[in-house]
Amino acid sequence: MYSIVLTLHSLVRWIIVILAVAAVVRAFIGWLGRQAWTPLDDRLGMWYTISMDVQLLFGLVLYIFLSPITQAAFRDFGAAMSNPALRFFAVEHILTMVVAVVLAHVGRVLSRKATDAQARHRRAAILYGLATLAILVAVPWPFMAGVGRPWVRLG
Repeated sequence: MYSIVLTLHSLVRWIIVILAVAAVVRAFIGWLGRQAWTPLDDRLGMWYTISMDVQLLFGLVLYIFLSPITQAAFRDFGAAMSNPALRFFAVEHILTMVVAVVLAHVGRVLSRKATDAQARHRRAAILYGLATLAILVAVPWPFMAGVGRPWVRLG
């Protein structure tokens, strides 16, 4: 079960990265180009936040139930804080990702509540951009010393 959920968590990451880039780029183009808010803009925000929710669900299942890394950290949380790899997964990764999910949802809600297209695009650009930045900071990319993971994990 662990390897299945971990593989899904790894694959959904790429869906989120693609949707994030699309949503943020469209929002900035719409904001700076003073374009109309289109159904595509709304759908990109919707799919971005839905994919973030799915990813959070997989992440929480790993964090709470399946991951040997977090289970090791939970056994002695004080010692885990002095181990950079355990601290990353037990605290930094999950905290930053939850913040990213909240930012994405706030961006979606505030952009939908705005009364004009300019405000919608601006709110989406800023909040989706901040959420995407948080994601990029907290993903354990392969080049990150001590915590790096493969680009794609299959099994």
